[in-house]
Amino acid sequence: MTTIAPMALLNKQVFVCLDCETTGTDIYNDRVIEFSAVRFSLEGGEIKSFDTLINPGIAIPKVSSDVHHISDEMVAVSPSIAAVFDRIVKFVGDDIIVGHNINFDIGIINAEAERLGPGAKTLSNRVIDTLRLAHRYSGGPLSNTLESLVQYFNVEEQGAAHRAMADVKANVEVFRHLTVEFNAVEELMTILAQPILMKRCPLKKYKGQPFENISVRYLYWAISSGLFSGDLLFSLKNELKICSLPEQIKNQRALAYLSGVKPIRKPKGASY
Repeated sequence: MTTIAPMALLNKQVFVCLDCETTGTDIYNDRVIEFSAVRFSLEGGEIKSFDTLINPGIAIPKVSSDVHHISDEMVAVSPSIAAVFDRIVKFVGDDIIVGHNINFDIGIINAEAERLGPGAKTLSNRVIDTLRLAHRYSGGPLSNTLESLVQYFNVEEQGAAHRAMADVKANVEVFRHLTVEFNAVEELMTILAQPILMKRCPLKKYKGQPFENISVRYLYWAISSGLFSGDLLFSLKNELKICSLPEQIKNQRALAYLSGVKPIRKPKGASY
């Protein structure tokens, strides 16, 4: 694992930004069909890059090909994951990994490692997720997709969107914008070690709106549904906590779920 001095400067730290294109979104059943990575520092820029198409050994579904435009024909003569996996691991090394929704990329790479057998090394590097960093910006785009962030920060196009290397190079620049307020690596890592209070709701009904606009009933449904976790669940619960007392009383089940105490009784004669 990367050793970082307590006050290591962020702009001098070496990172690896990576991205995978895949046959789908199921970490355990889908396959990597393209891997791209760039080793860089904020001060010095790109140091080295690695990029390869991968033959997944299964057909690429049309719904996935329509997104990244990688076809079965394009990967037909490409190496298998077994042939390139050691090169991927060697390139990444023990540097901090940067990525957008990076847990998906690391998860599917490690699933490939498990299929290769006990000799394949999994990735256990420290990570920085630009998706989570984007959650902190109240004045940012209504959506935190990489494409939206690229447009918001006026990042120069690096190639076709949803191709791995283009996304990696674009994300390096997005990362640069998202970290301007930080000086030290550990300062940034400390922020990411805690739940992040999101500024805008990503859920369809309230997409792009401040959490304060969400009705208490919807908050209760979202929290109790079991569908959400991480920063989103933390932000939903936080908003429910700060709702006005009248609203909490109107939605007693939500209050009871959140606090674990008996619902508040409406004071006698109260008008709400």
